[in-house]
Amino acid sequence: MSANSRSVRLLLFATLGLLVPAAAHAAKVTQVSGWNGGVSLPSDVTMSIYVPDKLAANPPVVTVIHYCGGNAGAVASQAKDITAAADKYGFIIVLPAQTHDGGCWDVSSKKAQTHDGGGDTHAIAQMVKYTLTQYKGNANRVYSTGDSSGGMMTELLMAVYPDIFKAGSSFAGVPAGCASIFDGSGLCGLPAQTAQQWGDRVRAMFPGYTGHRPRLQLFHGDADATITYKNEAEAVKEWTNVLGLSMDPTVKVDSGLTLGSHQAKRQQWKGSCGYVLLDLLTSVGGDHGPSDALFQGNFVLPFLGLDSQAAVDAPLDAEITQCGGGSDGGVPMPDAGTDGGNGGNGGNGGRAGNGGRAGSGGRGGSAGGAEGTSTGSGGSGSGGTSATGGLAGGSGGSAGGTGGVSNTGGTTGSNSGGAGGSGGSSSGNGTGGSGGASGTGGSSNGNAANSDMPGCGCALGTSRTGTSTITIVLALTLLAFRRKRR
Repeated sequence: MSANSRSVRLLLFATLGLLVPAAAHAAKVTQVSGWNGGVSLPSDVTMSIYVPDKLAANPPVVTVIHYCGGNAGAVASQAKDITAAADKYGFIIVLPAQTHDGGCWDVSSKKAQTHDGGGDTHAIAQMVKYTLTQYKGNANRVYSTGDSSGGMMTELLMAVYPDIFKAGSSFAGVPAGCASIFDGSGLCGLPAQTAQQWGDRVRAMFPGYTGHRPRLQLFHGDADATITYKNEAEAVKEWTNVLGLSMDPTVKVDSGLTLGSHQAKRQQWKGSCGYVLLDLLTSVGGDHGPSDALFQGNFVLPFLGLDSQAAVDAPLDAEITQCGGGSDGGVPMPDAGTDGGNGGNGGNGGRAGNGGRAGSGGRGGSAGGAEGTSTGSGGSGSGGTSATGGLAGGSGGSAGGTGGVSNTGGTTGSNSGGAGGSGGSSSGNGTGGSGGASGTGGSSNGNAANSDMPGCGCALGTSRTGTSTITIVLALTLLAFRRKRR
């Protein structure tokens, strides 16, 4: 073979090499250390995180919580629709894990059912605070979802930390205040309660809190033999009372929906501004989980507001934007660093009304509302938005309440800015969320969510050599070949 011929072949191989895409950096589930900030917490609780390669400027944070005996990698594998959306839109996934009680979350102890009580709930809240600080996350856009024991924990987090979470999506869970031990009737360690009793249990978990309460989405199979479907009836009692809703749903859909391979029914409860606050989806004949519909993206992502780039980039939760209230100026951060933070975003007028939740103040402003007035501290803005209307009617709940909780604004520094606390907890009709689920989920194309191991390689994209470079090399190859023939 001549030297010219070898040169031509080498040039051809080089050209083909340029056409082979290089593997992109792959996001993966990674365990985190140093997240607890010196707080005394259960020693076997661990934190893992999934940070997409392309992160939003001010990313929302969602905790995805495992079932009994599960772990971070296992639940991430189940939640492929959520990890795919994180890759696409740039929000962060926090994956708590633990090994006590057979790998089941503690949802029944006094520590777990108390705000900053040192239990499992406190540990997860600390993970969120760490993530918000470390990645400049959006403290007004924090959510949770989980299945089975993780579904129980999601509901409990909505009760114990309403100041952190804006919404949750629970699969095969139980009402907050239940245990994970079931009696002969199939109920979660407690006899059937009234709506008022359930609501009082939730309010006792964070005494004195009078601010925004997170909305909740519930999934359950009506043939679930592990956590019986009758627990959802108790959950509906609880959350309609806490959110100030009627027991009768606003919308009922009995046909045309599917969860996994099963037909599904849906009941939604809207509040006074038309936003869905409580969303119950029943898998007809569905088993525990339901196992064929876990974390189904076309329902979960729109409810949490994580189903499009515009939704993820929004500075406030969609419910707060539409209905007002609920922006507490950011979650107080541990060891916020040296940067001086701006004051947190104060909420617009809250859900006020007859005995309702008074609206929280704008930056430096005061919030009007029935049965109590609250004033935002610090900040640089002008007076807050006055709340009007809101939670009228309904049963149960405790009206009134004065003053509120002032939060430290921003993620770092010493500026105080958050909106002040709002008036009493309401028992009226709540403020609701958007109607049916309109977003789409999608499945993860990689296996990054499937493993905690550092060797997990999941190409989420490719890098391509520029067209101009390839054209030049091809031209040189052709020129060399023509010279040889001459």
